[in-house]
Amino acid sequence: MSMIEARPPRGDHQLVQQPVEALEAAPALARAPMPNAMTPIVPPSSISGRALVAVIAIMSFLAALTLGAVVLVRGAAAEWQSQVAREMTIQIRPAEGRDLEAAVGRAVDLVRATPGIADAKALSSQESARLLEPWLGSGLSLDELPIPRMIVVTIAAGGTPDLDRLRKTLAERVAGASLDDHRGWVERMRRVTRATVAVGVGVLGLVLAATVLLVAFATRGAMAANRAIVEVLHFVGAKNRYIAGQFQRHFLWLGLKGASIGGGIAVALFLGAGMLADRYQGAGSEDQVQALFGSLALGPQGYAGIVGVIVLVAAVTAITSRVTVHATLGALE
Repeated sequence: MSMIEARPPRGDHQLVQQPVEALEAAPALARAPMPNAMTPIVPPSSISGRALVAVIAIMSFLAALTLGAVVLVRGAAAEWQSQVAREMTIQIRPAEGRDLEAAVGRAVDLVRATPGIADAKALSSQESARLLEPWLGSGLSLDELPIPRMIVVTIAAGGTPDLDRLRKTLAERVAGASLDDHRGWVERMRRVTRATVAVGVGVLGLVLAATVLLVAFATRGAMAANRAIVEVLHFVGAKNRYIAGQFQRHFLWLGLKGASIGGGIAVALFLGAGMLADRYQGAGSEDQVQALFGSLALGPQGYAGIVGVIVLVAAVTAITSRVTVHATLGALE
């Protein structure tokens, strides 16, 4: 009779081989607190993230500053065009043997009788001389100079006078009279305004293009720094939109933060400039600046435009990050 060696069942043998330390550590592991939230793929704060916020803030400030300048120039140009379009001037040149005062009176009567004209005012010799002071200086005797007399004509609101007929009538009845409706100046103002708007749009386009390139470079850098995590998530089955969403939320926050800082500084700058303009109103230099840029007040449309720039920069940052992540993950497949 042969002897049969008894062996414990396979499951009991594995149970006997379990380390005693694991059994002792099980209660401790069971009592360990679970993490409250998932750890993001991209660290929420880093040196590169702070640098990106600073650069986006600078570019957003430049974009908001450009937009505000365009709004001010457009407002001032519209005011200039409105004022110039409502006024005309009649110039009567002096000549030997010509009764200048009588010619001025006839011209004023003709203009006032024209339909669509609100008023006509003849400038005196002293007022005409003051118009020449910026070029000739003050204190000069201009009696010996053939200074023409000027008549300022105001067009009625909504009025459309027949300027060709008025010009012909003045030439026939008033010797030496010429009518200037300032159409050339209005057209020049329009061209300057269009050029200013085009330059502003070009600057905004350059800022957005630089933001796209910067965010794309920063996104690739963040993916390279977390390449191991991204590859593990990619190979274990995480969808591309999940990984891209992590980067998108991270860069959306950075873009919104930087754009808000830059846009806020621009708003503070325009508000400060407007308060200084109101404080020093009446000074010579302030009058020149106001003549160029108006009252230095952006108004609701200007500030709404700056808010739009902030939103646009943040959106461009998030979209660029998402597109870059998708392109990079597509290369891994």
